[in-house]
Amino acid sequence: MTEDLLKKINELAQKKREQGLTEEEQKLQKELYKEYLAQFRSNFKQQLNNVDVKLPDGKVVPLTQLPKKKK
Repeated sequence: MTEDLLKKINELAQKKREQGLTEEEQKLQKELYKEYLAQFRSNFKQQLNNVDVKLPDGKVVPLTQLPKKKK
């Protein structure tokens, strides 16, 4: 994630608490949040793709190859 993105999000959040935001700033804030969440989700999925799980039988498999449990 870029530091500029986080910096701008924090600036808008502080301004919102102190004096409020204009309609244009509110739209910008929503767009920045969307971008931040998209980057966060992408990074998180990438981390999960690099996780290996050791099964009870001693076998090590990637997390993505585990069978999904039914609810």
